[in-house]
Amino acid sequence: MADDFHKPTLFGGREFEAFESSSPDPAVTRRIAHDTARSLVSRVRDAGDPSVVDRVVGFTDEHGLETIAELWAMSGPRTLPGALWRIYLLRVMIRQDPDGVALLFQRGTEVLATIDPIVAGAPTPAGPQEVLELSDRILRGVFEGDFADALERAAAFCRVEAAGAASVADDQDAAAPERSTELTTRAARLTTIAEDLASCARLARDDSLD
Repeated sequence: MADDFHKPTLFGGREFEAFESSSPDPAVTRRIAHDTARSLVSRVRDAGDPSVVDRVVGFTDEHGLETIAELWAMSGPRTLPGALWRIYLLRVMIRQDPDGVALLFQRGTEVLATIDPIVAGAPTPAGPQEVLELSDRILRGVFEGDFADALERAAAFCRVEAAGAASVADDQDAAAPERSTELTTRAARLTTIAEDLASCARLARDDSLD
């Protein structure tokens, strides 16, 4: 099985053929998104090979998000492809700005009175290297270990990060209103992602995430 993953390919020939048309059928696109998401998760899990997981986790580092964005980004937020898209997106966000993410995460741990920092799994204090390692652990959890737990950790991470962004936005409201607005928007988006991932985790526990 591991030989099938020389590169962590997401699409087969038939899937690419479906995109030859400039206006693919939305129903076909949705079906392919779900099929590729199921296939990727099941094949990597069945492989039982850490090197396969490493390659899939690092897929966006080499290829960017464009390949999976064509399909998964347009899927419903509370579906398997929608969940995978959000987790990959979070990982890219962290890797692009680990210092900024670590700052907001640390602030979130200081202002939240919940167990979310513990559920997310980052140490306290969490610096750039720690949040980078956390992003890898969350994504690896999709392909090994308990899938629902990985989604819960990702949701908890988003809640902590959102709380930190909202807190820093309040601090900068007077001195840097544009930055404050940017952070407020970021907090709102992260909160929505957290809600979607938490819902996906519940569906996964019921074996009904598709």
